[in-house]
Order: sequence, then C-alpha cells, then structure tokens
Amino acid sequence: MKRSIKKTTIKKTAAKKNANTMWGGRFVTGPDALMARINASIDFDKRLYAQDIAASIAHARMLGKQRIIAAKDVTAIVNGLQKILQQIETGAFEFKTELEDIHLNVEKRLTDMIGPAGGRLHTGRSRNDQVATDFRLWVRDCIDATDRALQALQEALIAKAEAHAATVMPGFTHLQSAQPVTFGHHMLAYVEMIGRDRGRFMDARARVNESPLGAAALAGTSFPIDREATAKALGFARPLANSMDAVSARDFALEFLAACAICATHLSRLAEELVIWSSPQFAFVKLSDGFTTGSSIMPQKRNPDAAELIRAKTGRIAGALVGLLTVMKGLPLAYSKDMQEDKEPVFDAADSLSLSIHAMTGMMSSLKVNEARLRDAASAGFSTATDLADWLVREANLPFRDAHHVTGGLVKLAESKKCELADLSLKELQAADKRITKSVYGVLSVDKSVASRTSLGGTAPTRVRAAAKAARKTFLKG
Repeated sequence: MKRSIKKTTIKKTAAKKNANTMWGGRFVTGPDALMARINASIDFDKRLYAQDIAASIAHARMLGKQRIIAAKDVTAIVNGLQKILQQIETGAFEFKTELEDIHLNVEKRLTDMIGPAGGRLHTGRSRNDQVATDFRLWVRDCIDATDRALQALQEALIAKAEAHAATVMPGFTHLQSAQPVTFGHHMLAYVEMIGRDRGRFMDARARVNESPLGAAALAGTSFPIDREATAKALGFARPLANSMDAVSARDFALEFLAACAICATHLSRLAEELVIWSSPQFAFVKLSDGFTTGSSIMPQKRNPDAAELIRAKTGRIAGALVGLLTVMKGLPLAYSKDMQEDKEPVFDAADSLSLSIHAMTGMMSSLKVNEARLRDAASAGFSTATDLADWLVREANLPFRDAHHVTGGLVKLAESKKCELADLSLKELQAADKRITKSVYGVLSVDKSVASRTSLGGTAPTRVRAAAKAARKTFLKG
C-alpha cells in the first residue's frame, strides 16, 4: 500500500514539473504536445523582442517611481533586460517553444539571471496589455520604415520625371492609344499615388500611437500605476482610454494592412506597366540586368521577374488584410486567443511590401527609356484626334459634339488610307469641313499636342517641370 502511494506521488510530482512554470500553478499536468504546438507563438513573435524589452523597461521604471517595487529591483530588472537584449541581438539567446511566446521567454531568462526580482516585473500588467503594447510599437516602427522607403521611391520617380519632362509617349485609356502625354507626366502620377499612400500610413500611425500598457488583462489594475508615464516613456501620444478596448483592439493592425494593400496595388499597377513596356512588342523601356532574369532554355529572354513578383505579392498582402478581418469579425470583448493570429499576416504583409518597394525603387532608378520608340508610338493610333476636335471648337466655332463628329469622319478616312491625321491633305480635311485651314497642322503633331496641355495638372513639359519641382518640395523635404 505504501509503495502504491509513493508511486502515485512521484507521478503527480513529475506531471507538475511538466506544467508551465510561468502560469502553471492551477494545472497538474503540462499541455499535450499538439496543444503546445498550436499554442506557441515564439517562432514568429520573437521579432517583437526589442519592443517587448523596451516596454518592460518602461514598466519597471514606472513601478519603481510609484514605489510599487523596490529601487534595487528596478535596477536589477533594467540591467538584466538590457543584457537580454544584447544576447538576442548577438544570437546568444535560446528561444524555447515550451515558454510559448517572446514575453515568457524574456521573463524566464530575466528571472534565471536576477532571481525573485525578475518575478516582480509583471506586477500591474498582463500578457494581454503587454502584447498589445509590443505590437503597436512594432507597427509604429514599421510605418516609419515604410514611409522612408516610399520617400526613396518617390525620389527615383521624380528624377525620372525631371529627365523626361518633354519625352513624348502615348497616353492610354482601356490600354488603347488615347492622347499624347509625356513620360515625366506619367511618372508623376505614381508620385501622387505614393504620396497618398504615405498619408494613409501616417494617418494609421496616429491611431497606432496610443498605449495599452497598464490596462492589464482587461479591467485595469488595483496597483497605483502611472499609465501616462509609461506612455510618454515609449513615445506614445497618450494611453488608451478604456482598458477593455486597449487589450482587444486590433483595428490598428487592420488599418495598417489596408494601407499596405492599397500601396501594394499602386506598385502592382506600375509593375504591370513595366512588364508590358519592357516587352519587345512595346519596347518602351529597358529594365537593367539587376532586375531581370534569363531563361533556362531560351537564351534571348530577358524576363521582368522583379516586376512580376511585385505584382503577385499584391495578392498576398491583400489576402493578409482579408484574413485578419475574418479573424476579428466575431470576437466578443475582451481578449481571445484568436488574436494570436494577428501577427503573422501583419509581419508577412510588411515584409512583402518592404521588399516590393525597394525592388521597385531599384528598377525605376536603373530604368532606360527608349525615347524614339515612345515618340513613334505616341504618333500612332490617331492620338491627336482630340486636338483636332478642340481646334474646330476654338478656331471654327463648332459645338464640341459637331467637332467630335467631323473628327471621327476624318479618323475613319485616315484609317482607310492607312495614314495618320497629319498625313491627310488640306483638301481632304476641308472636304469634311470647309472651315478647316492649314493652321490645323500645328495641332496635329504630338509635340504641339502635349505643349498645349497647360491646364493645372496637365502634361505640358512646362507643367511637368513645375510639378516635379513642387513634388520635391512636398514629398522630399526633410
């Protein structure tokens, strides 16, 4: 009988040892192996280490200032955390899956290093407000890095716009030749898009920049903490006003992903144009060797793989947004473990977008423009037809709809003769409308066409140069 009792005691003791030492006081046995796998997040959330340590240092110093823990414990905690940061950055830190996440890994190492004082760090907080704080800090840092990368891309685009302010190319609608524009004008369209992307990220940053720290699990804490102090120490504008919202809100991550998805869509549109323009059938531009690949079987190929991959990553980034929206759509307040699924889509989207932005900057900086081919293409497809219609309105006093009809007939005539509008004789033009004079030929050239588009936001080279100068001042200041 005694032997049986002894064996049972040994089994229970062993089982208790298998429970998580950071939270396992209520549990007799440790988690099943599958539970451990599905529950652990350290494989991906370890990239929050710098933010986790910064938030813990701020929390510890506040606890000391509020006399919640002793000054000597604060010193030991801060020094220990700084050593752990150094260990992680030098690769000397061993992350353990059984400790689930970055928070428990850091806290366990701290306790091993400095003893019981390490256990005092978690006073007045929960992993719920801890992870929300770390995540907000990470997203905020990522937004700042993304903004710098987008500014560099704008700089590359503006430089191309300045160099090609007067380089004529076809402007398209429905991918059909529409009106002549300049290559510089086309580049500045993307500068404006990216400017709005930067604005969206900065708007998102303002809402990210509120501190959850001190909200604890969901209800706040009975300790006399100073949330204003920790918010200030971490560079937040203010603490979040409601403790339940603080730990359960992930709209900041959704807004970040939405900005990523829109930005990626803009990059994808430019990538699509680079794929088309660099094809032999268009030959508008030449991508550098650094951003193209060859074929394993066709030696003549120059494949625009970087542009194609940017285009493809847009689906991945948009998918991250839809995925997290789906995770969050049915969650009651406050925290649920479902929210562990918030980080991987954000990390993946951020990585994909960063790579896409830098690759696009490299492509645009090294891009060669085929000015002669662009001019030939701009002259084809009756691209100055609108200029002819405008001339009829301005010089012959025709209502625009009548001018449109007359011009359409002349386009049909030129098409039948397999020539351009400028190649039609004055007699042929006057047969369509006797008020046409030889001065009409002044608007039928692509150069005169683009030069005439002097309205605000227009494609005239003078406007493009002024717009590029304004874009430098607006987007590249500082």
